[in-house]
Amino acid sequence: MSYSKADSYRTQPRDSNTLIQTCSSNIQKITQNTAQIKSMVNQLGARQNTSQLQDRLLHIQHFTNQLAKETNKHLKDLGSVSLSSAPSEQRQQKIQKDRLMNDFSAALNNLQAVQRQAAQKEKESVARARAGSRLSAEDGASEEQLVSFDNQDDWGQTTTQTTEEAITEEDLELIKERETNIRQLESDILDVNQIFKDLAVMIHDQGEMIDSIEANVESAEVHVDRGTEQLQRAAYYQVRRNITAAE
Repeated sequence: MSYSKADSYRTQPRDSNTLIQTCSSNIQKITQNTAQIKSMVNQLGARQNTSQLQDRLLHIQHFTNQLAKETNKHLKDLGSVSLSSAPSEQRQQKIQKDRLMNDFSAALNNLQAVQRQAAQKEKESVARARAGSRLSAEDGASEEQLVSFDNQDDWGQTTTQTTEEAITEEDLELIKERETNIRQLESDILDVNQIFKDLAVMIHDQGEMIDSIEANVESAEVHVDRGTEQLQRAAYYQVRRNITAAE
């Protein structure tokens, strides 16, 4: 399966139905990818294919993050496009949008949880690599101390050399790569935090709009009730006048 950035930024849909379908499809992909990421995270720490697994994990989770950003943009666009003129279709589109927001929020929660888990695993991996290098250096220093304990100057020089040799170029590159992965994961986690904030604003704005609509409906109902009452009174007085005139 390909997770290229170009795949996630397709031609941007503009009409409400296409936006709804695109968001629904994206949320489904985010959910599927999150399950795959979780499976990969659970495999981290095994000796076999660790580097390849970490590369795949970072790639798919970053792609999924981009997909979440795209979905967030589409939901914003959905709030600005004109809905259908038919009341029944408007109601259906609103229900679909509400469902999308709920599903998207749940998908983001799950994605961020596995992102945090992945970042923690990477940090533990770096800590182990650093500890392993220090232990190697300490073991080497201890052996040299047993061999040349009587010559303090030679021992100090040898210990420094052993410490430098214990942390190999390969170890350093591995640690740097893991730390880069951690920074990318933390950046993606912050991106998801921002999407949560945007989603909260959209939900709040939509809530105010719904409150306004409900207030208008209630106001209309009050006016209708008052109008009906006035008509009933007018009819009553008209009947009274007719009776009086007849007398």
